[in-house]
Amino acid sequence: MITSPAELSAPLMELVDRIRREATVIDNQIIKIDHFLNHRIEPRFMTRMGQELAARLAPYQPDLVLTAEASGIAPGVVTAIALDVPAVYAKKYAPMIEPPAYSRIVTSPTKGGETRLVIGKKYLWEGARVVIVDDILSNGHTAAALVEMVREAGAEVLAAVFIMEKHFKGGRGLLEAMDVPVGTLAQVLSATPEHVEVAGA
Repeated sequence: MITSPAELSAPLMELVDRIRREATVIDNQIIKIDHFLNHRIEPRFMTRMGQELAARLAPYQPDLVLTAEASGIAPGVVTAIALDVPAVYAKKYAPMIEPPAYSRIVTSPTKGGETRLVIGKKYLWEGARVVIVDDILSNGHTAAALVEMVREAGAEVLAAVFIMEKHFKGGRGLLEAMDVPVGTLAQVLSATPEHVEVAGA
């Protein structure tokens, strides 16, 4: 049985509590939890989160986990280990470089500028059953680009899941409009330097 929308986005309370206690907010937009997620990584906690994502994704019976360089690699790999499937990550290049395979140009909401995401054709085959795993869902542009490349390859996107979602940035709606089920371990509803509101807290 496929995981329900509620199950896909059920809060992982350990993560919710840490975001509320430890996150630093910049300009009410950037929520920094890089001290345990995507700069400094806590292996035990990352493994715990990856196992939780894998449990939610297992009913889809994926062939591979797809993510994006570089912040998505850690959660993507630990989730893939728990699912016992390969992990593939889209590499990032400067926009002017001619892509050797499937590619899309995306804009980063936090870093600014444009980046070309590239996936080698031999790693994304026709008919593959793919789940997307990434660290943070913001405006959804990176995840949407991954969905487009998977479909261009003739493969199927089963679901897209994230460690944390900035719900107020609208990325979920973009992916759901593409008929992709979306899941997350923590949904940040609003954020100011004084307070971070997380669903389920």
